[in-house]
Amino acid sequence: MSVMADVHIVRVFTDAHGLFGNNLGVVLDASDLDAAAGQKLAADLRFSEVVFVDDVENARLRIFTPAEELPLAGHPLVGTAWLLSRLTGREVPTLRPQKAAEVATWSEAGCTWIRGRIADAPDWGLVEVRDEAAVETLAVPPAPEYRRHQFWAWVDEPQGLMRARVFAADSGVDEDEATGSAAMRQVEALRRPLVIRQGWGSEILARPAKTQGWAEIGGRVAGDGMRTVTVGGTA
Repeated sequence: MSVMADVHIVRVFTDAHGLFGNNLGVVLDASDLDAAAGQKLAADLRFSEVVFVDDVENARLRIFTPAEELPLAGHPLVGTAWLLSRLTGREVPTLRPQKAAEVATWSEAGCTWIRGRIADAPDWGLVEVRDEAAVETLAVPPAPEYRRHQFWAWVDEPQGLMRARVFAADSGVDEDEATGSAAMRQVEALRRPLVIRQGWGSEILARPAKTQGWAEIGGRVAGDGMRTVTVGGTA
């Protein structure tokens, strides 16, 4: 069975000029839609992830890639927090992913932030390469065995600035434009604040939380309107 649904489109982790960012689709009042519909919608939109908000008032949600449902993902949660705050006209202090710990959200210096439990994030492989040029020239994917990996190099190590690209075949995504959950794993590994420039020009802010085992991810978000699409059914 398929239904028509309104999908809010936002770009998450844009640069300072509102350019680039990772596309996200968000469907509200989606409790009647199953996981297969979420995965198909992500594939149809050619987005790395979409979000189904099952309960807007309590910010209960599910996150889907074209291949799977994720407990936690960075750009979907940052983007959903930004969208819900604008649609409801108030700060949304907590998001409640169906399969992860509650996620705190807030605004700070023009960015939307989340605080999530690192253990809920996908287990990304982190591969350091020699320099920024080596990141830029990677093939897609670098090799068939790299199915959920971030390749990165320091641009300015004292300032915590790195260049990264992410490959996620296990999630049905050849290359992801901006990956907040990989940034959480970097915070876990490096234990310091980071500015991660990923993809074509996206920018992710990341830092350790005060509570051990948690990380904070932030960035700028831009709205790109809404599409009415068919959700569910078969291709």
